[in-house]
Amino acid sequence: MVELGQVAVCHYTGRIVADGEAGEPFDTTDADLARETGIYNDERHYEPLEIRVGEGMVVPGVERALQELEVDPEELPVETTFRLEPEEAFGEHEGEWVVEFPLEEIDDSPAEGSLETETQVHTDDGKTGWVTAVGDDTATVDFNHELAGVPVEIELEVLEVRGERTADE
Repeated sequence: MVELGQVAVCHYTGRIVADGEAGEPFDTTDADLARETGIYNDERHYEPLEIRVGEGMVVPGVERALQELEVDPEELPVETTFRLEPEEAFGEHEGEWVVEFPLEEIDDSPAEGSLETETQVHTDDGKTGWVTAVGDDTATVDFNHELAGVPVEIELEVLEVRGERTADE
């Protein structure tokens, strides 16, 4: 088990589950896989993640899976694949996070009349949303995570576990 406070160094691939089957990756630390599937980003570093268990920097289901995974330091790497329902992944899709704004309030909008769906916008307090509809005077913006409400499959390859448990555990 990877215990609270320890760091698990992992390669990772996340896939969207549709109709009960895992599909194409939405994210990965594998540059070759990212290139093959068209999700490669030149500005990203494709290297193993360092996940400190208990800090909440990854979705809850990944931390839970790491804490349940049998890890023998002599037998690394260890691979595991598991499915996460939305509540353990990117959350349920919350209707109250879909908001309609007057077009003049959207600073990120391009020239008048050219705001399009799927445009990313930002609020003054740092929230990110995506335009889902544009009317004559308003735009609908969804502030849910883009994978909210979607089950996912996670592949982890644990390469190394470092550190000790936190002292208060």
